[in-house]
Order: sequence, then structure tokens, then C-alpha cells
Amino acid sequence: MPDKANPLCREVTIVNKLGMHTRPAAKIAAIAQTAGHRVWLSAGKDEVDAKSTMDILMLYRPQGSRLMIRIENDTDRNILSDIARLIRSGFGEST
Repeated sequence: MPDKANPLCREVTIVNKLGMHTRPAAKIAAIAQTAGHRVWLSAGKDEVDAKSTMDILMLYRPQGSRLMIRIENDTDRNILSDIARLIRSGFGEST
């Protein structure tokens, strides 16, 4: 669901059994790389560039963890939705 307070952010929960690992991180980065502006992922105080698989892996998010997706420009709203949908779907892995 979009954040009513900030439509450029969306909070999601990691639902797949293995949490964030290389394959999901690469899928997120591939989507983010199509954005025209910066895309960020954050967990707690840590924020990383969503266009970088290595940066995403540094967040280490196990199943059940919350993750915030943030875009810098409204024109990338579809990127925000696509990444949120991918995470909510469990990255196509077992949940």
C-alpha cells in the first residue's frame, strides 16, 4: 500500500523463507536500474542504493523483516510499485 504521508515511499515485509539473498537482490536492482532517478532501500538507520545488488545485500533482511522503498521522483512511481510487488510476492520463491 502507498504511504499516505509520503507517496514516494512504501514499506514492505520480506515474506520468502530465505529472506534477502543474492537472487532477490539482483531482481530488485534490475528493476531499480530502469528508474530515471535514485531508488533507495532502507531498514532502520541503514539506507542503500537499490540499483546495486551488493548494497542491497549489505542490509541483510531475513524473513519477516520490514524494508522501506523510496524513490526520489514521482515519475518513477511504477518502479516503486514493481519493487513492492516483487517483495510481497516472495520473489517467486517459497514463503
